[in-house]
Amino acid sequence: MRKLSAFTLFFFSCYLLAQSPAEKLIAEGQQSPTLEKNLRVLTDEIGGRVPGTPAMERAEQWGVDAFKAAGGENVHTEPAQLAASWTEGNTQVDVVSPVRFHVRAVSLTWTVPASAPAEGVPVVDVGAGTNEDFQKAAHLRGAVALVHSKTMKTWDDLFEEYLTQADKLSAAKKAGAVAIAFISTRDQDLLYRHIGSFNDHINNFTQILFAREDGERIARLLTAGKTVRIKYSIPNHVGGSVTAHNVVAEIRGKEKPNEFVVIGAHLDSWELGTGALDNGCNAALVIETLRAIKAAGLQPRRTIRFVLFTGEEELNVGSFAYTTAHKAELDNTIAMLTWDEGTGKTTGFSLGGRKDLVDPVTRLLEPIKQLGANTLTTDAFVGTDNMDFLLEGVPNLVANQEEANYLINYHASSDTYDKVDFPQLRKHIAIAAYLTYAIADNPERLGPRQDRKQIEGLMQETHLDDQMKAFDLWSSWAEGKRGRSH
Repeated sequence: MRKLSAFTLFFFSCYLLAQSPAEKLIAEGQQSPTLEKNLRVLTDEIGGRVPGTPAMERAEQWGVDAFKAAGGENVHTEPAQLAASWTEGNTQVDVVSPVRFHVRAVSLTWTVPASAPAEGVPVVDVGAGTNEDFQKAAHLRGAVALVHSKTMKTWDDLFEEYLTQADKLSAAKKAGAVAIAFISTRDQDLLYRHIGSFNDHINNFTQILFAREDGERIARLLTAGKTVRIKYSIPNHVGGSVTAHNVVAEIRGKEKPNEFVVIGAHLDSWELGTGALDNGCNAALVIETLRAIKAAGLQPRRTIRFVLFTGEEELNVGSFAYTTAHKAELDNTIAMLTWDEGTGKTTGFSLGGRKDLVDPVTRLLEPIKQLGANTLTTDAFVGTDNMDFLLEGVPNLVANQEEANYLINYHASSDTYDKVDFPQLRKHIAIAAYLTYAIADNPERLGPRQDRKQIEGLMQETHLDDQMKAFDLWSSWAEGKRGRSH
C-alpha cells in the first residue's frame, strides 16, 4: 500500500479535530468493535443470569473485565441484597383424566415448591381471570384456576399482563384455589418466565405457566363438559438472603467531577433463554457507550457513571440499592438514562413524567436528528431501573423503542444471541454515547431535582400511583421506605 504523504496525514488529522462531538460519537458508536464478542460471551458462554447463581457471578466479572478493556475508570462492584434466592427445579405437569397427556409448563418466579397427588386435582376454567369470571366459576376450592390469555403483540399487552396479575392472584386465593395456571401469551409451545412475586420475597401461592397449545386443549375439554384433573411437581429451590452486585465504571469529569450523569442497563436475566434481548444487548450498549466516548477523545464537564444493575427482574433491586448507597450524591446527579427494550428502533425517550425536560432534551437531540430518536413522551411507569431515580426526583430518560421481535422472545427460551439486530443496536450505541456525553458536558443542568411534593403530583398526573399499587410498591413509598422523604 502506498504511504500517505505528510500533507495528507496533516489534512486528515485536521479533519478529525474539526469533527463535532456528535460526529465523533456517531462514528465511534457505529463501529463498536467489541460489541459482538462481548455479547456472545455473555449470552452463549454465561447464559441466563439469575441473582444468586454462579452464572450471575460470572456475569459480574464479565462486566468488570469489559469495562476495564473499554477504558473505564474506577471500575468496581457494589452490593445489592436480595431477600431470597430462587431457581426452578424440573417442573412436571400432567393431565391424568379424562385423558392422559403431558403439559409443557414452568413455574412462575420466586414461588414456593409444590406438588399434587398422583390422582390429581381438578382444573376450573376462570376465563380471563377477572373478578366477575372468578365469581361465576364454581367449585374452585381445592382446584387449579385456569386463566386464559390473548397473544401478546404490543407494549400495552405486556403491561396489561403485569398490571392485572395481582387481582387474579387475590381472587384465586379468596376462592380457595390451590394454584393458578396462566396460559402462555405466545404460540408454538413457547414458554417464558412471568413474575410470581412482585419483589425479591418468596410468594407462597403456587403459580404455573402452561404452554398455549396445552392450556387451550385443557380449556376445550372443560368446555365439552369433561372433568379435568392434573398432577404437578414443582420442586423450586428456595434459599435465604443473597448478595448480588452492580458493576460500576466512570469517565471522570474535567470541571465538575462531583456531579454525575448515570447511564445504566440491567445485567441480570431469567434463565430459560440466554437473556440477549432482555437485557444483554443493552448491558453491552452501556460498555460500548463508555468505549465510544473514550475512543473519541472526549472528556465531559461532569462525571459519567456507567452501571450494570443487578436484580432488575425482581423489581429493580440493584437500582434501588444504588440510589440508597448514593443518596448523598443525588442532589448532584444530573440525569439517569436507561435502555431495556431489546433492539427495536429507538424512537425517542420517555421523560418520566417531566414536562420541564422536553425543551432541553429536544435541543440536545438536534445534532443527531438523522438517527430518528427525537420523539419525547412524558409518561411514567414502573418496570425498569429508572424507577428509583424517578422516586428520588432525579431527571430520568428511558429509551422508547419499537416492539420489533422483543415481545415474542420476552423472558422466553427463545431469547438468544441470534435475535439481536446488530445494525440497529449500533445506532442505539451512537445515540446513547452522544446524548449521555451531551448531558454531562452541557453547561446547564438538564433540570432540577424534584422534591417529594412534586413527585407526588407527577404520580397523580401520570397515574404512576396506580401502577405502584398494582405492583405492591405503594406502601413502601407511603411509609418513606423508598423514594425521596422530603
